[in-house]
Amino acid sequence: MRIWDLSVEHLCRNHLLAEHRELHAIWNIVLNDRRGYSRHPEVMRWRGRLRALWRRHEEEKVEMLRRGYAHRSPLYLKDIPRRHRSAVQGVLLESIESQRRKLRMKGCECVTKRKSR
Repeated sequence: MRIWDLSVEHLCRNHLLAEHRELHAIWNIVLNDRRGYSRHPEVMRWRGRLRALWRRHEEEKVEMLRRGYAHRSPLYLKDIPRRHRSAVQGVLLESIESQRRKLRMKGCECVTKRKSR
């Protein structure tokens, strides 16, 4: 599971769509107190921060539409319980530079030289 801490426009098609699927998985695990993967570090860093995750989803949606992809999986702010409403995600599992390096090593079409978000 991974939600990159880089701007969505930097992600190649595969990483953008994979992140979108994983974001929905994290959303459901946190929102519905699901057990599967609930202790995964990526899931843990979004606990209490579903508003920030929702904002990332909105960025993904805009980027997907800009690239001509369909988006049919909305998330709703009204569904977020008070305890998960933080709009700030300040927890990094690894540095931005480390994330850029990982993407460069994958040899995909991700743009890793531009500024991150």
